[in-house]
Amino acid sequence: MDIKAYCLSLPMATLDYPFGETPMVIKVNNKMFALISNAGDVSLKCEPLQALAYRDMFEAVIPGYHLNKQHWNTIKPNLDIDDEMLKRMVRESYKAVVNTFPKKDRAYYLNLLF
Repeated sequence: MDIKAYCLSLPMATLDYPFGETPMVIKVNNKMFALISNAGDVSLKCEPLQALAYRDMFEAVIPGYHLNKQHWNTIKPNLDIDDEMLKRMVRESYKAVVNTFPKKDRAYYLNLLF
């Protein structure tokens, strides 16, 4: 799966390089929801309890690399994560960011997603 293409297929998602050439940062409304390394690892925002559950369920999921470990996971997609689960995690990350927007903006973005 092309993780970059999938992230950018979400409503209003944009690509940015705020830290230099790497990592690629995917944002919605100028807020990060995915970071993609040159190695293909992807860091995604996650609700804290779900982040812990994913770490227990999958060898591929570790605490966010250079990120808040409570709210971010880093996924090595070539291990035990299939494409559908990775897509689910990307959508959850997108929603976690959108849920921090003001109520009127939140409804707009979530309506675009569904």
